Amino acid sequence: MPAVGIARGGGKEYAGKLTSYVLVTCIIAAMGGLIFGYDIGISGGVTSMDSFLKKFFPSVYRKKELDKSTNQYCQYDSQTLTMFTSSLYLAALMASVVAATVTRKFGRKLSMFFGGVLFCAGAIINGAAHAVWMLILGRILLGFGIGFSNQSVPLYLSEMAPSKSRGALNICFQLSITVGILVANLLNYFFAKIEGGWGWRLSLGGAVVPALIITVGSLILPDTPNSMIERGQHEEAKTQLRRIRGVDDVSEEFNDLVIASDESKKIEDPWKNLLQRKYRPQLCMAILIPFFQQLTGINVIMFYAPVLFNTIGFGSDASLISAVITGLVNVAATIVSMYGVDKWGRRKFFLEGGTQMLICQIVVAACIGAKFGLDGNAGNLPKWYAIVVVVFICTYVAGFAWSWGPLGWLVPSEIFPLEIRSAAQSVNVSVNMIFTFIVAQVFLTMLCHMKFGLFIFFAFFVCVMSVFVYFFLPETKGIPIEEMSRVWKQHWYWKRFVTDEDYPNDGYEMSKPTIVNNV
Repeated sequence: MPAVGIARGGGKEYAGKLTSYVLVTCIIAAMGGLIFGYDIGISGGVTSMDSFLKKFFPSVYRKKELDKSTNQYCQYDSQTLTMFTSSLYLAALMASVVAATVTRKFGRKLSMFFGGVLFCAGAIINGAAHAVWMLILGRILLGFGIGFSNQSVPLYLSEMAPSKSRGALNICFQLSITVGILVANLLNYFFAKIEGGWGWRLSLGGAVVPALIITVGSLILPDTPNSMIERGQHEEAKTQLRRIRGVDDVSEEFNDLVIASDESKKIEDPWKNLLQRKYRPQLCMAILIPFFQQLTGINVIMFYAPVLFNTIGFGSDASLISAVITGLVNVAATIVSMYGVDKWGRRKFFLEGGTQMLICQIVVAACIGAKFGLDGNAGNLPKWYAIVVVVFICTYVAGFAWSWGPLGWLVPSEIFPLEIRSAAQSVNVSVNMIFTFIVAQVFLTMLCHMKFGLFIFFAFFVCVMSVFVYFFLPETKGIPIEEMSRVWKQHWYWKRFVTDEDYPNDGYEMSKPTIVNNV
């Protein structure tokens, strides 16, 4: 079996370079990840605040504080509490379907704007909540906002970036997510200390800040040439392409974008078109990559990091400090991925990160299992023991943050041809949100029943996904986004679905390539 999973071969290299204009534009657009990351960090933090639990989830508070005989694995097991967290992702799932149409017909900017406005409304309602129904309503609006922004931002970044820098610029989105998580953890730590027990309102209401950043940012950002051409604005698109590439002669790339747009306009129903045989590789990746990303177990760690550390014996303050530590590791490792993804490729990060996560999950399962056993009562947890658990959890987070974290968004956003791009990205976001919802909804119940075996459960899926990447994911480093079809045509397995008739000219969707050696 030749070069398992790797598609080789030279390809077209468009004229242009990474301009400061593109860099600034992509950084502003990537701020859309802040709202997602802030929510992930905040939702776990406030659910470990006693004042929040007493007001909205008194049964959980009684189980946690008043009944010390409660199994440590089960003290947070409440479907109402998990619905508070996971309702957002069900809403994001529904919003992503609508966002696909908005993104395709009206551009990426408008979708980002809607995301910011809806998230802002949800943050205000949550910050002012006096009943559980207000919390749930606010979470649903937050979910709508995330559905729109997660649909549009990765596509925007992939379309604006030159192929040589696409990986690093797209990972800015994941970096913003990790920064959002870290900021949320820091705020939770300080707000939890506010006398009177109302700090949770600042934590939840503080989501207005990242929402305003993406809302205002979407108003000042330029649209992508791809989106302009898709909506018939050819001259504006060519002018924009010259500006973002930093060269006057962009005719080759522009012509390819026009051809791709013309082909996409022949498609009356992009959703139905997704089911065509020639798009089977992209559809499989749009489903399996986000599916596997959620089953790494990372959201278990990041949603409930404060709860998890509290469960394994840390005090309330110490659990939030530990969550801040994991947040710092998350940011640092994402920066490593930004540096290396366009140098070393996507596959190497996927495989190394998978191996690292697998080892760490097995060790954490053994550590927690040895101390808590099956009854969940650990007694006094030695400091050194807790430190060992935190170290391996941080190592696990690092493995995720330079592999499945950023690449789970990067790879799907760069492999879709224009005619199915919005619909396929919607599938990607929808699958991501479906399984985020499922994992968030059932995690605490699974922890109660599976105990430390939950980490083995996720370790099994990490093993499966690493095997999948090794055999079935081709390398996409440095390949122009409108020529991505050739990696499937040259792949040992996917080439049976992609024929010469589907993509003539040696696997390219576009016109015959001309090699440009400058940049």
